[in-house]
Amino acid sequence: MSGTTLDLRGRTTPPGTRPLGTDVDPQVERIVRTPEFQQLVGERTRFAWILTILMLVVYFGFIGLIAFDKSLLAVKVGGTASVGLFAGVFVILFAFALTGVYVARANTRFDALSAALKRSVAR
Repeated sequence: MSGTTLDLRGRTTPPGTRPLGTDVDPQVERIVRTPEFQQLVGERTRFAWILTILMLVVYFGFIGLIAFDKSLLAVKVGGTASVGLFAGVFVILFAFALTGVYVARANTRFDALSAALKRSVAR
């Protein structure tokens, strides 16, 4: 069995062949290796993680207030509305705002990086 590998189903494959499920188009491999692609993926991933962390902080902050400081959320503001109502609406609006921020970045920076990638691949 020397020189054999396992495919995705756990079967052995002969030496010199690729395991099942690992056939990658050479064009795709060429694109993945370009610096433009690496930059696009890196920037997009970092930005997505930043937005994700922001959303998690706001959401779990709200949940934490519900769990540990109900009296603060029960404070009446403007008659019948409570701080909790405004905090809940804020969480929803914050999610929409983050979506807008991502769309704006995608339509500017990420589209520019995609265009540069297309130009580099077309050469």
